[in-house]
Amino acid sequence: MTDRRQFLTLTGASAASVILFGCRAAPAQPPEKFEVVMSDAAWRKKLGEASYQVLRREDTETPFTSPLNNEHRAGIFACKGCALPLYSSKTKFESGTGWPSFWQPLPNAVRTRNDGSLGMSRIEVHCRRCGGHLGHVFDDGPKPTGKRYCMNGLAMTFTPGKA
Repeated sequence: MTDRRQFLTLTGASAASVILFGCRAAPAQPPEKFEVVMSDAAWRKKLGEASYQVLRREDTETPFTSPLNNEHRAGIFACKGCALPLYSSKTKFESGTGWPSFWQPLPNAVRTRNDGSLGMSRIEVHCRRCGGHLGHVFDDGPKPTGKRYCMNGLAMTFTPGKA
């Protein structure tokens, strides 16, 4: 049988463990720097409200609403914020998720970072030149990479032609 002293010692040790080990924040990282930098007002004016919310405020467009979801021509998908080419149509596939999906970005086009929003752990994808939020990448895509870059159509433009 546990006496009061043992109970309080155990309770205190448990609380200290949670405080010291269970609530540890991630180490601080220096802010990313981007080649294209604009004021918030300039981004809003350039992008329009819906694209601004996605690219600059990390919003997500409603699934199955982007015309780029049904874009099947050869061409290049680029960042709507800075026009950096991001994905070739050769890597686009039908994921059934309601967002344009790709199995691989173009070289040196995107960066990723951990995203702990919405109570889950995901990998956010953003434009490496302007930092605009594009979407997320998941490990349930097709070969050869096994990746699904699930992108917001509002964050991109499409130029038909050689992919």
